[in-house]
Amino acid sequence: MNEISAMHTGLSSRVTEVILKLISTVPKSSEHESSTPDVRARLLARTAARTSAGISGSAALIPGPLGILSLLPDTVGVWRVQAQMVSDIAATYGKTATLTKEQMVYCLFKHTASQLLRDVIMRSGERFLVRPVSLRMMQSLVAKISIKVGQRAIGKTVARYAPVIGALGVGGYAYYDTNKVAKTAIELFSSEVLVTSITSSSVISG
Repeated sequence: MNEISAMHTGLSSRVTEVILKLISTVPKSSEHESSTPDVRARLLARTAARTSAGISGSAALIPGPLGILSLLPDTVGVWRVQAQMVSDIAATYGKTATLTKEQMVYCLFKHTASQLLRDVIMRSGERFLVRPVSLRMMQSLVAKISIKVGQRAIGKTVARYAPVIGALGVGGYAYYDTNKVAKTAIELFSSEVLVTSITSSSVISG
């Protein structure tokens, strides 16, 4: 148990660094605003979900301790696919110019840590209100998200000791997780998004 706890602490710290680096630059998209954005967005989601499942499923086939070392690269690989998907979905709705790091974090982790993000992006009718977050606040927010992500990652360690069965489960979860990210992105970018000039301060204690 102590080893698992130590691994969790170390993983959460590294995850925080990875997320902050991931969102520091919004991925460029080659997509253009679509006349049928919902259709295009769903296609992008299916493609990204299959890619994510392949990344996680393949990583889970590595057995034992070596497989555990693949946990973070596996997770980062999936996040990169998801981040690109979010950028592409934003582009299909014509929202590339207004896509911010706050929106990226919201899309990637809303289904995992919705309570932590409630003060960053709020829905008001058919609109979403985005409150910019300072660097210090973003670091605090991401650190809290990383704890939740680290807890979930511990479950993946079991797959490394039953690689074939584990690969199916982990790959299936990556597919599901990517679809959840896509659902959030479609919901956000298909609506009016207003970025305020008021910095959110409550995420530090949230």
